[in-house]
Amino acid sequence: MSETSGADYRPSSFVHSVSGSSRLLPSANRWNSIELDFTLLPQSSTGFDSLPSRFSKSFDFNLTIRDKKYFKRFVYVSIFILVFILVLVLLLHFLTHKNHEDSPSRNLTDALNQALLFFDVQKSGHFPGDSPIKFRGDSGLNDGKAGNINASLVGGFYDSGNNIKFSFTTAYTVTLLSWSVIEYHQKYADIGELDHIKNIIQWGSDYLLNVFIPSNTSESSILYSQVGGVGSDKNADNDINCWQRPEDMKYTRPVSVCDDTASDLAGEIVAGMSAASLVFAENKEYSRKLVKAAEKLFNLATRQDPSRKPGLYTANGNCGVQAQDFYNSSSYMDELVWGGTWLFFATGNSSYLKYATDNFYSAEDEELIKDKGIFYWNNKQTANAILLTRIRFFIDPGYPYEEALSTNRTDLTMCSYLSNKQFSMTEGGLILQQPDSAPLQYAATASFLSKLYSDYLELLRRTSGSCNTANFTLGMLRGFSISQVDYILGNNPMKMSYMVGYGDHYPNQVHHRAASIPVGKWHSCAEGNQFLNSKEKNPNVIVGAMVGGPDKNDIYLDERDKPRFTEPSISSNAGLVAALVSLHNSPSESSDFYDKLGIDKLGIFQNVHLIPDDL
Repeated sequence: MSETSGADYRPSSFVHSVSGSSRLLPSANRWNSIELDFTLLPQSSTGFDSLPSRFSKSFDFNLTIRDKKYFKRFVYVSIFILVFILVLVLLLHFLTHKNHEDSPSRNLTDALNQALLFFDVQKSGHFPGDSPIKFRGDSGLNDGKAGNINASLVGGFYDSGNNIKFSFTTAYTVTLLSWSVIEYHQKYADIGELDHIKNIIQWGSDYLLNVFIPSNTSESSILYSQVGGVGSDKNADNDINCWQRPEDMKYTRPVSVCDDTASDLAGEIVAGMSAASLVFAENKEYSRKLVKAAEKLFNLATRQDPSRKPGLYTANGNCGVQAQDFYNSSSYMDELVWGGTWLFFATGNSSYLKYATDNFYSAEDEELIKDKGIFYWNNKQTANAILLTRIRFFIDPGYPYEEALSTNRTDLTMCSYLSNKQFSMTEGGLILQQPDSAPLQYAATASFLSKLYSDYLELLRRTSGSCNTANFTLGMLRGFSISQVDYILGNNPMKMSYMVGYGDHYPNQVHHRAASIPVGKWHSCAEGNQFLNSKEKNPNVIVGAMVGGPDKNDIYLDERDKPRFTEPSISSNAGLVAALVSLHNSPSESSDFYDKLGIDKLGIFQNVHLIPDDL
């Protein structure tokens, strides 16, 4: 702001009235008197201003100012009072509307309602008769029956636009959705979605119980990693070369079998079952069933045996070889730490926390450089750090866990979201954590973690954090979180919502078999290609599906045969749901600080007995 000089003020003409006259004469003394014209009389609208008026052009109220000093004091006091009132009004407005200013401009209730519907679309098995999804039905009722395999693998979720079921991403999805419920269950309840999301989680956790078959002998247990894909006859109809609705599949679907040396898969399934057990804590029988299976699998996957070599499920023979093209895991220790941490929450057994903290830095050593600071199906280390920070903040068990419970990693992650040093942004404001792949899944989880961490800090009555030489505030974290969700929901250069069904402009050619093929007639594998290659809109609107998203230049191609842009997945939508509920404002009218924040401070520790009395 430039300084104001004396030249900025307009010159004033000072006048005084003459008693008994309407005429004005120049004042001999600058501060002798001043007439105040209230302009109470009618104004001429004839345009003949040169004609004499029968009304005086001034009205004499006989108001005079006789003392310069008192007049100036009056002016200054008046200005001060006006400024004080203005500041007071603005302050009251800010305090009253603070929560609204921290919120996205979008309707997050509608967005969350719709995002959950995508999981109903993806359900495999006996389709619920009361489902709001009318273009889906029973499918995959023979899943688990292939060759000499006779397993019960009906149910679960189709992963994406194809009809394959991956245990790895199903477990990740169950874990992330459960985490969002554990933290923000009151928000789900407030908008009438708690029972809905619990139904979705149980649909997944029931399937996880079926994919783990513990051994009653010294032999390894069985983990089923995948249903669908390409069988031994690569020329036969299969889930890759057929574009068919799940209800139309008639071919045999292969089953991929692993053992408990598939450490990444085992750790993720342990995490999913453990987290789900907390969601269903009121159903004690079901919760115990999940915990029992999780403990059994974790102990098998982490046992010390010279003849046993832990490794990656995608590198384990026929266990996950087909998954390499879709979900090629790069490490396994992050999943074992992830599983151990969630098992600690589920049981309160400190040996699981010790395993997680003892192996945290081993997991960090395995982490790919390109995955640093990213939370998605392949990298849990970023989320591990958040969870261990939560333990440090709210129960702080002390020795011997304190080194792994440091907040440094989490603070560095938050700073990476807010600067361009590690991750760049598109011109439209989308963070690019993996520029060469579908970007929205990463933006969604970054949005979730930044808002969640800001809530942790606010629970501690902190207003900021720091990493090395940089500082961040709660407002900065929430601003970033809001910006990513706003981008996904339409505040982007394409002016398009990347979640189907939200707003007036959204993708119409989603890469999805069930959405792209009309209902009412069976279509063969060969007939399906006409729908894949069609330039028409999908006949079935797959409400709530978040597509892959734009490229690094904010350009999106709404073309069904370009899955990089148009394909949704359960793991991506799980991140979106978590981000949406974290940002949703709690409508609670309670004056309680924690109720208004909408997060359950200690619910995640319900089975942990290390909580200090003052909490």
